Amino acid sequence: MRILLQRVKRAEVRIREGSDGGPRERLAGRIDGGYLLLVGFTHSDTDREIEWMTEKILTLRLFPDHEQKLNRDIGEQGGALLVVSQFTLYGDTRKGRRPSFVDAAKPDLAIPLYNRFVMRLKQRGLQVATGEFGAMMDVELVNDGPVTFWLEREASSAS
Repeated sequence: MRILLQRVKRAEVRIREGSDGGPRERLAGRIDGGYLLLVGFTHSDTDREIEWMTEKILTLRLFPDHEQKLNRDIGEQGGALLVVSQFTLYGDTRKGRRPSFVDAAKPDLAIPLYNRFVMRLKQRGLQVATGEFGAMMDVELVNDGPVTFWLEREASSAS
């Protein structure tokens, strides 16, 4: 499981719709502050990776305290989450000019994992907005800091 986490002042995702004469968009999710999470899954991911990643995201201290030290987690900050599926996080660009996506989980595995991940975050009491799995999306954000982290949890990892 891979996540690109960006602390944001605001973020939104719009779904591109319509191929009959003009682009249309509809707002899928918006937050005023918190984390934008671009989330990708691979074939071996399970609920163990979801649980580990949920705990990591909710306990990372990425917000400043009164001394401007990164000492507050998202719950203390009162932030929200915008979760967007991103299979291209498992794109391999080492060879050739066209990325390979053989390491990205197929939709029949990735969709249930994505839905369980979103559900776990919501169960922890945070405001969670989402994109739409498999849709063409436009993601807009104002990165706060900027603060950006790459999070990864391989299924073979121990605790």
